[in-house]
Amino acid sequence: MEFLKKNWSNILLIVFIVLLFIPQTRKPLQVGLNRLIAFSPSIVSKEDREDLDTYNWKLRDLNGAPVNLSHSSGRVAIINLWATWCPPCIAEMPSFQKLHDDYGNKVDFYFVSSEEEGKLKAFLDKKDYRLPVYQPMSMPPKKMQSRSLPTTYLLSKSGKVVVDKKGSANWNDSGFRRTLDELLEEEI
Repeated sequence: MEFLKKNWSNILLIVFIVLLFIPQTRKPLQVGLNRLIAFSPSIVSKEDREDLDTYNWKLRDLNGAPVNLSHSSGRVAIINLWATWCPPCIAEMPSFQKLHDDYGNKVDFYFVSSEEEGKLKAFLDKKDYRLPVYQPMSMPPKKMQSRSLPTTYLLSKSGKVVVDKKGSANWNDSGFRRTLDELLEEEI
């Protein structure tokens, strides 16, 4: 008993590490840890914001209908590159769903994944997400070519990249909502 009292923290650490090696427990633990450490995304300062080189990006929704990012020229848009197998991507989805629930009719949302349609639909159904998910049909604009998942971009009405975030974040944060509200009020 004395051994347990002295070493309880070490025992917990060892159990945690062992759980990370078990496939059935690894992913939920990674998702939970990512949610725990997710903060509001950093906003690019106004003088450092770069222009999106082109809005021409051909996508397809999960029903097979063609969509082009050019539809969002002159509008505030959030583009999230993600995958169903990516724990940080999964960790930030609840905050995106809450944000989409409140801003879905004011901001254009694009959740882009290269995974097969059936896998994406099954994931959305299982989690009860109602997010606009697309599959890429062409290469993204140069500024949005990333090898990291998740990667999220926030575009202003004038096509400036306001957020370029690699990794998970809390997108439902009051600071990020304030930034969205400011961008929505901007005149082009």
